[in-house]
Amino acid sequence: MSDAGLRRFVEAMPKAELHVHLEGSIQPETLLRLAKKRRVDLPANDVAGLERWFEFRDFQHFVEIYLACSKCLRHPEDFQAITDDFLEEQERQNVRYTEAHFTIGTHLMNGVSGSEVAEALAETLGRWQRRGVGLRLIPDIVRNAEFKWADRTVEWALDNQDRTVVALGLSGFEDRPNEPFREHFAEARAGGLGLVAHAGEHGGPESIRSVLEVCGAERIGHGVAAARDPELMATLAERGVPLEVCPTSNVCLGVAPDLASHPFGALWDAGLEVTVNSDDPPLFNTTLTGEYLATAETWNLSAEELAGLSLRALRRSFLPEERRRAMEAEFVESFARQGEKHLDRAVVPAAGSRKS
Repeated sequence: MSDAGLRRFVEAMPKAELHVHLEGSIQPETLLRLAKKRRVDLPANDVAGLERWFEFRDFQHFVEIYLACSKCLRHPEDFQAITDDFLEEQERQNVRYTEAHFTIGTHLMNGVSGSEVAEALAETLGRWQRRGVGLRLIPDIVRNAEFKWADRTVEWALDNQDRTVVALGLSGFEDRPNEPFREHFAEARAGGLGLVAHAGEHGGPESIRSVLEVCGAERIGHGVAAARDPELMATLAERGVPLEVCPTSNVCLGVAPDLASHPFGALWDAGLEVTVNSDDPPLFNTTLTGEYLATAETWNLSAEELAGLSLRALRRSFLPEERRRAMEAEFVESFARQGEKHLDRAVVPAAGSRKS
């Protein structure tokens, strides 16, 4: 199998993504245009300057940039513009389905109309769904934001469950307690939403344990700190809790010094339900396809293992079962066809890691 053949296979294979932030997907050109339109001052006025700004010093610097990007989103058409850009890129990469984090509380705090944003996003997502590119949202509670925005986030999530929302999320600084949001997650669960929480990125294994116990998290955003705790890894493997791993993001934000040192390999070898994701692709100069290729190169994964990772992401999504099963069949058929085309063999997705 040639490297060129593997690259072509990865580019062509259908993919699903579980951990990407809609606001963090703004393309630099779009950000500059929106900043000018909404009269938001940025530290740079060209793409080269933004790229220098995106060289993160630490997580706090990243948060500052994320909030600055959010300030440029003021009207419904702004949200439509970034969603169109994002889904055009997902379509180009053959990402057939995405669940994206969306920090609605920040936008409500900035004075945006929640109902108008909901209408704009529902129209945009419906239009792209008709083109075969699916996107559903995970509104995030931010741990370090004023408490009332957690209430508003759950309200917005439940109000829009039938059209755009599949889960409630939790983000922000991991050194803040999760306990204040126990009832928010209970309400979301009772309302039929999935439950996702960022943990084990900049926090330690205890952060992961907390969101499992307090929030009832069904998926863990990042979760790489689990590699430091064999007992926790065993628990996650036994429960089949998926980890939404974002390798390049972790390197850019100092969670790991480089890909070779990243805990993905340890988590993979321990049989955990790892998935591959891009987090905030323009901010980290990556794509989901790029993440798959980097993962393949760093940990010597085969086409079958990469296809298995893609299929796992789809299976761990919050899609309705009937739709998910139909897409699984489409994915499996496409893996075989693209394998024949690019690798001279039908690719059958591997069930898990080599040791699971």
